Amino acid sequence: MNSSRLFSSLYNANLSIGRVQTPTLAMIVERDYKVKNFVKEKYYVIELDCGNFVAFSEKIEDLETATKITDDCKGKSAKVTELKKEKKTVNPPKLYDLTTLQREANRQFSFSAQQTLDATQKLYEKKLVTYPRTDSQFITDDMVSSTTALVGDIYSKLGVSDYDVDVSKVANNKKVTDHHAILPTSESLKADLSALPENEQKILKLVTLKLLCAVAKPYIYEAVTAKIECSGHDFTAKGKSVISTGWKQIETQVKSALGMKVNNNDKNEDDKSLTVTEGQTFENPTCNTLEKWTSPPKHFTEDTLLSAMETAGNKDYELLEHGSDIEKKGIGTPATRASVIETLIRKGFISREKKLILSTDKGANLIKIAPESVKSAKLTAEWETVLQNIERGKADADSFMADIESLTRSLVSENATASSEHASSFSHTPQNAQVIGKCPKCGGDVIETLKAFSCGGGKGDCKFILWKSQFYKPNALSATQAKKLLEKGKTDKIKGFVSKKTSKSYDAFLVLKSDFSVGLEF
Repeated sequence: MNSSRLFSSLYNANLSIGRVQTPTLAMIVERDYKVKNFVKEKYYVIELDCGNFVAFSEKIEDLETATKITDDCKGKSAKVTELKKEKKTVNPPKLYDLTTLQREANRQFSFSAQQTLDATQKLYEKKLVTYPRTDSQFITDDMVSSTTALVGDIYSKLGVSDYDVDVSKVANNKKVTDHHAILPTSESLKADLSALPENEQKILKLVTLKLLCAVAKPYIYEAVTAKIECSGHDFTAKGKSVISTGWKQIETQVKSALGMKVNNNDKNEDDKSLTVTEGQTFENPTCNTLEKWTSPPKHFTEDTLLSAMETAGNKDYELLEHGSDIEKKGIGTPATRASVIETLIRKGFISREKKLILSTDKGANLIKIAPESVKSAKLTAEWETVLQNIERGKADADSFMADIESLTRSLVSENATASSEHASSFSHTPQNAQVIGKCPKCGGDVIETLKAFSCGGGKGDCKFILWKSQFYKPNALSATQAKKLLEKGKTDKIKGFVSKKTSKSYDAFLVLKSDFSVGLEF
């Protein structure tokens, strides 16, 4: 609150600073900068087609070297010099906490985090899923029996009698704090899904599918890696053979049974079988030079932004992305991250374009002037951890507040004046702003913003403003009425004002007073 007032005053603009929203905005601005300033680089890969499989060289930076390798290999024989087979196990996915459910719904259905939270909350109120605002992906040990029975009932409803599950693998008392993972309830099996809104149907299906996958057997396969030598140059071929389909087969079958889209487009070269023996040779393989380009980082989607928020203060981000159980040090909570994203959009700092989350000029400019301590995801994540420890009696609240007070004093003293470089970064007349009239106070343009009509080009420190909500009536002042108020000093009669004292309804005119405030006329 103090930082918002400070920077709003310094730059004469409505600037909102938040301990979660500003670090989140900083991550978005940084990602957009990297995408915009990315310089793609060309490289080459040699493709060696041996008939039953294709092997590839390492990345080659220059065309001359790539061309020489291709010429060397043409008309020559290739030999398998090394063969490595490794049994690998992919454990079932964990149950949903709110953040992983929001991420999955964004990937699958392009739902915003808020849409997912709203739909899940509605399902909870209808007793069709358990409490949604949870950060746990496990159930308690005493829930194993009831959850096993629930899984059996779900399979019975799906018409499946032959199944093998282990619910104990998703039970862990130490990893359940206030609430366990999100589960479907037994009531959901009696519900008429067709009567639910589409968003709620999709979320309930996701939650049900995740439960069945989480308690299924692992997916096991044999990874095969072959080193191929041709004319003194090394190539690599990869493949796999499935040993046990496990939870992945369950995922496909249940998706089909629930009427969900089955995605078969996620296969790559490594999914193909590779049957070769060490020492085997291949005569006259086809050799080609492939031109490739380095790829820029990707803009955030709500899926990847939620993940970044969840792990923002942790250096071991890659481990977390790949399912490690190390402690997450994130910013915000599962219950608040969606509202943080919506707040940044509402305040004009970011925008949602299809599935992408992009920073605006206003957002980028705010990050330019914000001190590091304000936009630091690491600091905010540490605060979150301390707050949790205070809640659990492991840290002192007074000491924490003393540190916050000290930081606030430092922010004010170190930012006593606006940066000369960025003083004009926040234009009072936004691009494409709708001008609805002239300011009666200074003659500047009055423009429409989200909540008001305000002087955007005034002389000096004008600050003339007409709020859209007047006398406890939301959106009482439309653009048409505001224009009349500016031109004639009086609106048409507006219906539906409600007295705060008596709760009675009345109609009135809005008039512009001599001190440029708004009054009522009956």
